[in-house]
Amino acid sequence: MERMRFGIVGTGRISDWVLKGAVMEPRFEAAAVCSRSEEKAREFGARHGIGKTYTSVEEMAADPQIDAIYIGTPNHTHHDLAIACMKQGKHVMCEKPLASNAREAEEMAAVARENGVVLMEAMISTLSPNFRNVQGKLPEIGTPRHYNAAFCQYSSKIDMLRRIVSGEESAPVPSSFNPDCSGGATQDIGIYTIYPMVTLFGEPSSVKADAVTMEVPVGGEMKKIDIHCTAQFSYPGMTASVTYSKIADSRLRTEITCDGGIISLDQIHISHGAEMIRRGAPTSGRTSGPQSVDISVPCDADEYLCEFTEFIDVVQSGARESVNNSLANSISTARVIDEIRRQAGVIFPADL
Repeated sequence: MERMRFGIVGTGRISDWVLKGAVMEPRFEAAAVCSRSEEKAREFGARHGIGKTYTSVEEMAADPQIDAIYIGTPNHTHHDLAIACMKQGKHVMCEKPLASNAREAEEMAAVARENGVVLMEAMISTLSPNFRNVQGKLPEIGTPRHYNAAFCQYSSKIDMLRRIVSGEESAPVPSSFNPDCSGGATQDIGIYTIYPMVTLFGEPSSVKADAVTMEVPVGGEMKKIDIHCTAQFSYPGMTASVTYSKIADSRLRTEITCDGGIISLDQIHISHGAEMIRRGAPTSGRTSGPQSVDISVPCDADEYLCEFTEFIDVVQSGARESVNNSLANSISTARVIDEIRRQAGVIFPADL
């Protein structure tokens, strides 16, 4: 069994989380960690049994004992870091969102192809076993007519952000709410609802977004960031809608309505269960109608394991792209997000 030696860029919470799943993949090896702070790199390495540390991504990417790089840094850094690694011939798995906007995503894809390396967005929604099971069963229940997904999660940082905006607290705006870091609800959690839609049905023909925004203090001025949104999409013969929020919670299922029935997931972020209801005869309020059938499949031992299994499978097979998390899907998703942000009036430095 050939092991793949990974360099980990970023020592924040997301890198901690994903490594717990990554180490369950027998072909995975954490070979090095990179942080701007040598102290943080050593602390992270000690927690995860990684002995080699770097403070320069370029130096890590030049290491012949590293095969691939995982990037888990703030959104606005993904483009430059990924390109630096790919130009050194390293495969890259980049945390979502792949880039700040579609232009950056297209540039990253071009560099991957030029250097013959794999670039994959670390999007768990479309790689989880239950999503893939639903994806395979969709043809059984006819033509899709509507897709509806929600991911609403009251942020642990929203109350602090409000204190920062009101002047009660002097801390910097967290990167997840900072437009200069390419943050916001759409990039942070909305993508979990949009990417699966694009994977299943392609890029929509139209986008209509209704977003809630707020002004946050960044770089001595107030800048707009999105915190909640409902968006409507059009496709030939079908429609779609998503709702996502960092200021409210929701437990809505993800549902795909087809002319032959309904198929649904318990949640779109990380699916643990799925159901199918085949269309029956029209019912009145006195009858229960067709019953749902549990079509769930076993989940992975850790929710992030699927990303590394997929990435290593792609690299070792000699392919250059994941089928679900393809570069085309990442770029199309970025274009949809760009349009939502345009309608919301949210502008990143990378857009200028």
